[in-house]
Amino acid sequence: MKDVTIGLFNDCYVPIMDGVTLTVRNYAYWLNKTMGPTYVITPYVPNHVDEEPFPVIRFLSLPTIVRPPYRLGLPDIDMRFNLLLRKRNFSIIHAHSPFGTGLVALKTAREKGVPIIATFHSKYRDDFSRVVPIKPLIDEQMKRIVEFYYSVDHVWVPQESVAATLREYGYKGPYDVVENGIDLKAPANIAPYFNLGTKEIGLPEDKLVGLFVGQHILEKNLEFLMRSLPAVMAEIPEFRMVFVGQGYAKPQLQELAAELHIDDKVLFHDVVFDREVLRSIYARSDIFLFPSFYDTMGLVVREAAAFRTPSLLIEGTNAADAIIDNENGFLAKNDLNAFSARLVEVLKNQHLRERAGLGAQRSLCRSWEDVVSEVRNRYLGILSRWAP
Repeated sequence: MKDVTIGLFNDCYVPIMDGVTLTVRNYAYWLNKTMGPTYVITPYVPNHVDEEPFPVIRFLSLPTIVRPPYRLGLPDIDMRFNLLLRKRNFSIIHAHSPFGTGLVALKTAREKGVPIIATFHSKYRDDFSRVVPIKPLIDEQMKRIVEFYYSVDHVWVPQESVAATLREYGYKGPYDVVENGIDLKAPANIAPYFNLGTKEIGLPEDKLVGLFVGQHILEKNLEFLMRSLPAVMAEIPEFRMVFVGQGYAKPQLQELAAELHIDDKVLFHDVVFDREVLRSIYARSDIFLFPSFYDTMGLVVREAAAFRTPSLLIEGTNAADAIIDNENGFLAKNDLNAFSARLVEVLKNQHLRERAGLGAQRSLCRSWEDVVSEVRNRYLGILSRWAP
């Protein structure tokens, strides 16, 4: 089989880290290694130099006022970018966003006569509701998103519950479930990572540690999480909370911690690019806290699971779809007191945490290498049937 040339289009990429960035990065790494030349097409980020083992094509962008550090791409006016794109003979295109970069992906696929796949990743209505709380404008944007998914050749979602969100938005067409994976291999021996994590976050071993990793945005229900902590810390004085990441809400969360008089027990760690360091932080933590309604899957829950760190989530959320309470994680009702009480219960029961951690490691950790092997087979199937 001759090489297949793949284009992965997304509205953000390294150094802007989120679940979609990690998905695109791992797709690119394994596809480039096993299938053929794989390009990531994404907006430019100032002062960042790409050092990936696969090519990254950037186009002009501007900073966003409402959602830093994300960038607003300007592909249409970037002549150099458009020239580079025309020279690439893509065999198949995969869009991971329905916005500017996704529209470039669709246009490129149609011009080159190649198939295009689009994966639905995020709860876009929530994003728009925070920025422009005007229903007719939000409805118009949702209509455009649905039109985008109708315009592509194949629609993918990372799990069945995510398809329900896409249906809510108005898309009634076909879709395929293609799971995401993790790139943090479950170690046989957690202890070395635990010791490194203890040094990294600077907390002694006698402290119980709660962890959140991800974008510090209010859509992830982080104010709820912060307000749940005082009751827990009053009941369990040795409990500490660690937030890892960045985002527009970080200053607000720091102020809220001070207002709640728990800022001496809440640590804010900057975003971690070194995956070895991140492994150690997961391993050092006793419980991963993820009360988000916004996330469609929550790769970080699966990453924590690789280090036998179970997660506490809100029942009924998309991110909790794969969680069986007390077996591979924990669930709580969407109520501040209930969430706090459940966290206290879990922290006081080491045996329960250890059992759920082992269950999480066994059931939630599928490697990206395995996932992208499935993706490769799906791509080949699409190409074998493609007739432009």
